[in-house]
Amino acid sequence: MPGPLSHIRVLDLSRVLAGPWAAQNLADLGAEVIKVERPGAGDDTRGWGPPWLKDGAGNDTRESAYYVSVNRNKKSVTLDLAKPEGQAIARELAAKCDALIENYKVGTLARYGLGYADLARLNPRLVYCSVTGFGQDGPRAQQPGYDFIFQGMGGLMSITGERDNRPGGGPQKVGIAITDVLTGMYASLAVCAALASRERSGKGQYIDCALLDTIVAFNANQAVSYFCSGNVPRRWGNAHPQVVPYEAFATADGHMILAVGNDAQFARFCAVAGRPELARDERFRTNSQRIVNREALIPIVAAIMRTRGKRDWLAALEAAGVPCGPINDMREVFEEPQVVHRGLRVDIPHPLGATAPVVASPMRFSDTPVEYRRAPPLLGEHTDEVLTAVLGKDAAEIARLRDAGIV
Repeated sequence: MPGPLSHIRVLDLSRVLAGPWAAQNLADLGAEVIKVERPGAGDDTRGWGPPWLKDGAGNDTRESAYYVSVNRNKKSVTLDLAKPEGQAIARELAAKCDALIENYKVGTLARYGLGYADLARLNPRLVYCSVTGFGQDGPRAQQPGYDFIFQGMGGLMSITGERDNRPGGGPQKVGIAITDVLTGMYASLAVCAALASRERSGKGQYIDCALLDTIVAFNANQAVSYFCSGNVPRRWGNAHPQVVPYEAFATADGHMILAVGNDAQFARFCAVAGRPELARDERFRTNSQRIVNREALIPIVAAIMRTRGKRDWLAALEAAGVPCGPINDMREVFEEPQVVHRGLRVDIPHPLGATAPVVASPMRFSDTPVEYRRAPPLLGEHTDEVLTAVLGKDAAEIARLRDAGIV
């Protein structure tokens, strides 16, 4: 069956990560997503390599892995929005679309006649989503911002990283641009909600998504715990403030997670470790005692864990019902039997003769499954198709636009 958004057309005026991630979600759900890129250059991330996508002969292309990761199922149209005629074509496209996603600096598109007020007059049903660092208003609205900055400013780094009194202690960012990805997720949810609202009202609306708002909201229980207690949360590294032992440990051949959640599990761990007396030790017999005596227990557990390999521990502890898990590198992730079974790597045929490897969408539908219809597009791959099919322009007009550098 067609995807749940197969009746929706989206104009993607965004670049880099947060906006394109939102648009890719909508594309995965079946929407026709028209990505507008600068002639000759395209999305900034096209040049963010190496690594590069390989062609059919195994040679590097000029399509970066970064770009490939966030632009599948889209059509690419080149259009110079800095020129009045390019702006006019963008308005024509917006009049034919259900939703628009953009991540320009506040006020930029309004100067081009492409702000929400401009386009809503042409298309009152348009859902218009702006993604910016700080939002459309407030003292910092005009400032640019990057994921790393928001991880710090929004509090995430204050609770991420090893404790200050430990080796390597101090604030740490997350290993991906998590603020961008999360903002893209919120933006795609907001667009879907606005489209659902339009079914009742018949009107589109404006959506203001900010990276700062997103990462502050992501603090979730940590933020509300601060509201309720007045105590500022601190970093615990891989440890848990209320459960012991519940952290990462080095084994003989790598790291793994030991997540002992109650006293019975601790006793089973001690039995598997060949140290049953630890479960009877008054210092460690209950979780409360283990918290108080954390500094005594953790070095003992760490020494035990280093005596055997990761896979040996995992097999033995899982068999005993002790919660645990591997810390996989990316190669190990995609070799994990459950990951293989769930089909979380997808290879999409690419116009350069090879395949584009992407990570599958985690959204699973019983009746309208996600389809991987298109590889991340070449720059301007669909310009002629879109200008012809959507705007009704003929070959001569398209040739003139190309000669003028508009497309």
